[in-house]
Amino acid sequence: MSGKTEDLGYARLDLDREARCGRPEVVFAAGKTPEEVAGIAVKLVEKTGRLLATRCDESHFHSVSAVLPQAVFHRRARCVTAGEAEPDPSGRKVGVVCAGTSDLPVAEECLVTLQMFGRRTERFTDVGVAGIHRLFDVLDAIRACDVLVVIAGMEGALPSVIGGLTRCPVIAVPTSVGYGASFGGLAALLGMLNSCASGLVVTNIDNGFGAAAAVDRILGVAAGSVATP
Repeated sequence: MSGKTEDLGYARLDLDREARCGRPEVVFAAGKTPEEVAGIAVKLVEKTGRLLATRCDESHFHSVSAVLPQAVFHRRARCVTAGEAEPDPSGRKVGVVCAGTSDLPVAEECLVTLQMFGRRTERFTDVGVAGIHRLFDVLDAIRACDVLVVIAGMEGALPSVIGGLTRCPVIAVPTSVGYGASFGGLAALLGMLNSCASGLVVTNIDNGFGAAAAVDRILGVAAGSVATP
């Protein structure tokens, strides 16, 4: 199957991705030079009207903003955006829940991505099991969401707890937050993969973007808007 692309020499832009997958191409900035990210960004805005670049640093943003003054740097999320998506007409809400404030960079990456996909979001911060009474204070609001992304480091227990208290799809995201024996998030990853809360779906470590993309697929199916090749 062929698709519409544009060859920049250092990148081949996939300009059919939104028609094929329901969301436009997203730039993964890590490993790319600032100039390369800026060149890709200009072309994507020209062709699609918006930009989402993940894993950006200050140098990436400065190069992008020099050619796209409207670009916004979401520092904690490490994302650069321009333009915006059409809001999801269904109004379905995605809850992004993080165990601790240290998990916020991953949560913010997820939130920015969801917003650039046009999804309605609500953030719940610092409700981890170390003070589980904080979770019960917001449990009714969490249960009112249509899909949940639950982000935690350390032993990664929070998604299991929420999975046992809610009925909507739960996507668990392990983070690399933790002391030495957390092995850079591996302990949280294994804990989530071995969850006794049935039906839990788990992403890779620190992958807030991947969780948002999974939510977008779930809501696209629910709305009957799955693209066909």
